[in-house]
Amino acid sequence: MLADVGIPLRRATATIKRPDEIARMRQAGHILVALLDKLEAALAPGTTTAELDAIAADHIREAGAVSSFKGYGSNPPFPATICTSLNDEVVHGIPSSRRRLQDGDLIGLDVGCIWQGWHADCARTFTIGQVSPEAITLVEATRDALSAGIAAAVPGNRLGDIGAAIEAVANSHGYGIVRPFVGHGIGTAMHEEPQVPNYGRPGTGMRLEAGLCLAIEPMFNLGGDEVGLRDDGWTVVTADGSLSAHFEDTIVIGPSGAERLTA
Repeated sequence: MLADVGIPLRRATATIKRPDEIARMRQAGHILVALLDKLEAALAPGTTTAELDAIAADHIREAGAVSSFKGYGSNPPFPATICTSLNDEVVHGIPSSRRRLQDGDLIGLDVGCIWQGWHADCARTFTIGQVSPEAITLVEATRDALSAGIAAAVPGNRLGDIGAAIEAVANSHGYGIVRPFVGHGIGTAMHEEPQVPNYGRPGTGMRLEAGLCLAIEPMFNLGGDEVGLRDDGWTVVTADGSLSAHFEDTIVIGPSGAERLTA
């Protein structure tokens, strides 16, 4: 996910995708899953985040796809193929040859690509070496929250049901929920309607339909909800310096439930 800071929630007008369009998004998702496997294999103390970005650029190009992220936005455009967010960095961390992984780090890898005009978008948080029990629980809970949100994405439910399911996991652990950044619809654009907050009230919001494609992405902080923006114009960090974790899948809602296109 790449997004602007502080986007207000809007009235949702979403598009329903055809089977042939979903097939293209599914292929984009397969490319990203294979990429995350390559990136995970490269995670070790001493590896730079720029080296991870180079692996991603090669993989996406060789797959015949295009990065969703590089050149995205303005003031300034995002300069890299993937986002690499370390420890207190929530999302949108910029890869750098000066950032080397260290034992005990958390790293969020957010990847996106375009296949024949259609996007997929996903993120995982990984641990490097020996990390604290609190960090492990944070990562596991954020992953569980993604599954809870996806389980609520069934026809007849509403957007608020997804957010409420994610929020319930955060509340059970006392974690901060990142509120200025949310999930989103996805298709021929990386960000489409509707916005998908990681909090909400059951039974509220747009009704979900089969064929709707969403990127659901909980972001939890070990500390409070508040976040800030670094001077690079992209990197979002926790205001209190606490650890953060981020998971994301692109899904399509089917007749009886959701399919993870980036599983």
